[in-house]
Amino acid sequence: MKFSPSTGALTVASLAGSALAGTYNVADNIVGNGFYNSFGFEAIADPTAGRVNYVDLATAQSLNLTYTNGNSFVIRADDTTVLTASGPGRNSVRVKSNTAYTTHAAIFGIAHMPEGCGSWPAVWETNESNWPAGGEVDIVEGVNNVAPNQATLHTSPGCTIPSSGGMLGTVVSTNCDSNANGCSIQLTEDNNSFGPGFNGVGGGWYAVERTNSAISVWFWERGSTSVPSQVSSGASSIDTSTWGTPDAYFPSTSCDISTMFDANNIIINLTFCGSWAGKAATYSASGCPSDCISYVNANPSAFTNAYFEFNAINVYT
Repeated sequence: MKFSPSTGALTVASLAGSALAGTYNVADNIVGNGFYNSFGFEAIADPTAGRVNYVDLATAQSLNLTYTNGNSFVIRADDTTVLTASGPGRNSVRVKSNTAYTTHAAIFGIAHMPEGCGSWPAVWETNESNWPAGGEVDIVEGVNNVAPNQATLHTSPGCTIPSSGGMLGTVVSTNCDSNANGCSIQLTEDNNSFGPGFNGVGGGWYAVERTNSAISVWFWERGSTSVPSQVSSGASSIDTSTWGTPDAYFPSTSCDISTMFDANNIIINLTFCGSWAGKAATYSASGCPSDCISYVNANPSAFTNAYFEFNAINVYT
């Protein structure tokens, strides 16, 4: 989810400290209504030029685009309104954590992610006020229901990754420069890592670790026998060295993570069409009907399943 500084976004709120690589203690345990204390709603113009209208908290609540149920937290897009060509895009939600993090680990317990032709959901970290110089880590991202998930870094020039090694996934681009669309790794070992496949297995857990020597991303399906107990239980302390080979691995061998990345906020959003999902060749290759904007405008019921449901987000420092 590429960010543009032209949106006039908010500045970083606060910092979380460093930790010994591999071993962390919980700093933020975010569940249920706690999401409203930990995240702010960003009613901003979409930096990816999507067919979307991001709404504020009060509007999202009044339209039932966000709600909680016990420990779960839901953000979703409108699925009832036929849009006019000259009017605003489909109402949706974009939230940003109040805390910004440097070296840390985070576990995202996700029961459901948005799906539908034209959809572009993402869970990512960046410093909006200093993009791309402050770096960006895309943890969950994809378009038009196409699996697998893709993890990506966006940076200033001068950051690259090796073409293989240290991960289960497949490197598809090695230049992390935002002008080159970043360095990406697809989680090719598991097609249930994104979209309908993810939802079909009941979701799962995504985790990210950022140290000065590497940025790593893991994924486990909810029913996997290999998910670490400290991940599935939401343990108060974790040791990432026991989690096995990451699905995506971005080492610092040719990228100085300590200088390429600021303290970054967590951002969760759902847009439609835009510079990736709506690109004509990408949209048609996904097997989606019509053209992206026309489809999103005319078919609100296609987005009944365009929602995130989080069971918990645990951040460790």
